Amino acid sequence: MRDQSGAATLTGMSYPANRADPRRPGDAEAGIEVTDAFKRFSQRNDIFTRAMWDDDVRSPDTDAFFASYRMEAAPRRGEGFSQRDFALRNASWLISDVMTNRHADRGRREGFQAAISDDTPVAPDALPVDDPAAMSAEIKRVSRFFGADLCGVTDLDERWLYTDRVDTRDLSAASPDLPEGLTSVIVLGHEMDRALVATYPSALAGAATGREYSHEAAIVMQLAAYIRNLGYRAVASMNDTGLVIPYAVKAGLGEYARNQLVITPEFGPRLRFSKIFTDLQLAHDRPAPLGVRAFCDICTKCADACPPKALPYGPPGTAGANVSAIAGVRKWTSDAEKCFSFWARTRTDCAICMRVCPFNRDFSKRRHRLWLKLALSRFRKLALWLDRRRGGRMKPSEWWRGGRAPR
Repeated sequence: MRDQSGAATLTGMSYPANRADPRRPGDAEAGIEVTDAFKRFSQRNDIFTRAMWDDDVRSPDTDAFFASYRMEAAPRRGEGFSQRDFALRNASWLISDVMTNRHADRGRREGFQAAISDDTPVAPDALPVDDPAAMSAEIKRVSRFFGADLCGVTDLDERWLYTDRVDTRDLSAASPDLPEGLTSVIVLGHEMDRALVATYPSALAGAATGREYSHEAAIVMQLAAYIRNLGYRAVASMNDTGLVIPYAVKAGLGEYARNQLVITPEFGPRLRFSKIFTDLQLAHDRPAPLGVRAFCDICTKCADACPPKALPYGPPGTAGANVSAIAGVRKWTSDAEKCFSFWARTRTDCAICMRVCPFNRDFSKRRHRLWLKLALSRFRKLALWLDRRRGGRMKPSEWWRGGRAPR
């Protein structure tokens, strides 16, 4: 099938599609359990998109939340929600916003509801790739040069692609625009500022999110341009096109946790992820189970700290609270409606679950690396006990005075 632009699209596949292919990491190796009830996810059901069209989610609060990113809403009461807090947060989003809005007249909110358009053509003569492993190493080096903190490579598992994209002119479902023949997904990790994360929930803390979206927009576009200049297709992507978490896990970057985040040994949960779909010949990384699942089985700090009680207790399950959860995957699943309603009321994003996570540490420090070894071992209960007093909130005013993140 081809969309109106003439690009071939991925349709009509049976799922799970990757279990019989020995070249691909197995689901069990990645800690992913897909059941017979699995269905690919429609991007129209993403909670942020639903807040634009679904009366069950949209409200005056959600409209005010989106407006606050344009400074159309007055700062609200409370430390961390002053004019300068909102000003820093909104300024941090600027580069991402410029990229995102450049094709709005075509119904494309790129990086969020549509893949990022190519800014450079594919070179007519492709550089021969004799060693996919060496090429993967090269891509990782170039990603670091452009500013990515982590990089992994996995296969293009079609199950995690959205069934549709969203035409933002009328919020209708549009045909996906990912061409056929792409074989790999390059996953990039971008570290969020520890000190700003320590001030969640606040508009000030939202600057940590916006800064990385602006950073990743530049990085993912530059790396994709590099690949196209080598003579291969490369589709730059942020929150659009597919679910990045399963790709990040399969690329060996980390492990899925109760707080719905990927825990990495370098930065814990303190990351944003972007991705590139490509047909460049690359060696794929293997999943690297750390032991996070076993730790999360005994830890509920994120669920305890969640103001709207949107995070789950108990073991992973297959049920979702509403249509904003993917069907048929056994995992910890949040109630996205409860979560986003809290964001809307506070007029900014919330990542308390990231702030209080025991893995939210500075792993450049030896004592935190020692704690990590303990947490991922059979002594995880001791590690949890040692973490009992961490995760407190830093006052936003302290950040403005030059304060550092809690140790």
